[in-house]
Amino acid sequence: MRLSIIIVNYNVKYFLEQCLCSVTKACTGIDAEIVVIDNNSSDGSKDLLSQKFPEVRYIWNKENIGFSKANNLALKQCSGEYILFLNPDTILPEDCLTQCLSFFQSQENTGALGIRMIDGAGNFLKESKRGFPSPATSLYKLAGLSKLFPHSKTFARYYLGNLTEYETQEVDVLAGAFMLVPKKILDEVGSFDESFFMYGEDIDLSYRIQKAGYKNYYFADSTIVHFKGESTKKGSLNYVRMFHRAMILFIQKHYKNAGLFSLLMRIGIVCNALLSWIYSLSLKIVAALRSNKPKQTLIVADGVELNLLLGLMQKAGLNKKIVGRINNDADELNELKTILKKKAANEIIFCADTISFKTTIDIMQQIPNAAQFEFYTSCGSSIIGSNNKDSSGDHILLN
Repeated sequence: MRLSIIIVNYNVKYFLEQCLCSVTKACTGIDAEIVVIDNNSSDGSKDLLSQKFPEVRYIWNKENIGFSKANNLALKQCSGEYILFLNPDTILPEDCLTQCLSFFQSQENTGALGIRMIDGAGNFLKESKRGFPSPATSLYKLAGLSKLFPHSKTFARYYLGNLTEYETQEVDVLAGAFMLVPKKILDEVGSFDESFFMYGEDIDLSYRIQKAGYKNYYFADSTIVHFKGESTKKGSLNYVRMFHRAMILFIQKHYKNAGLFSLLMRIGIVCNALLSWIYSLSLKIVAALRSNKPKQTLIVADGVELNLLLGLMQKAGLNKKIVGRINNDADELNELKTILKKKAANEIIFCADTISFKTTIDIMQQIPNAAQFEFYTSCGSSIIGSNNKDSSGDHILLN
């Protein structure tokens, strides 16, 4: 077995459904297995997924055991030469896995590989590449200095703001949303530390891989979509508490005499929690205002797929104002921003049977925030999208 893909699911069945559609295509030509481990979801994930994707191996936990434990439990059942830890709220381009596996052959001493990520609006996600959260780096981030000096080698160390996002390079920390590791490396250094329930486990594993003498690489030659925050809402107080507690745990584990820094960080957590609550409230207000604005929808699909989608939308009672359709035509796609403006469209539905995931991801990066981007594929049962990385995404059930 060349590749084993592990996906931990918790109440995001429609996002995982689209993820599996893209992963299945990306596995073409690769001897691969897909393992989904579910942390006792209450959204009907078992009924939907087991019928839609019978080729996937499932583990159904009776309780939420956390991200680290779930990955480790699934890992015991994997036989791949390489292990990909993947979030369920991601979409992969068709050539992503082939490119990533090829990188290991071209670059000696690679311990793990992360990837360039964008959110559902087409914006680059800074956590694609990170530095270790040393006490100083963590305090700079908590104090907001990393935002004030986003390209500083010192103050923006947490997100390595001094390094370009467009170049493949060695980094300290890789994101657990997409982390590709040779199985032999995991056998040597161990997998995720189960002390981390959720968040921080990827930092800890990256640290141990580097300490063992291997290199962690940020891979910029392929880009995936990571909608973010579907299982734990990023703007919530619970997210802030869990994330910063994970940072404290990492510092206490790997740095000596970290007591003072832990105290300062706890104070920072309280301040950040308050700011996050205010920010989350503002997002809800903006979302409410936007929801009152009628959607003007442009669909990227061929004629057959358009008719299929319109039929499903009508059956679901979904009334959208369709202002136009374009096919998978290079000239039209290149002029998409102009077409959106001309037709006053504020939403695009990409149909994956007409246009590849790779092309869709390329377009999103060319016109970030130009419209609400939505995804549909005939192997799924919904339309999904997320216009803000700090708030919940949307899904519309079609069948």
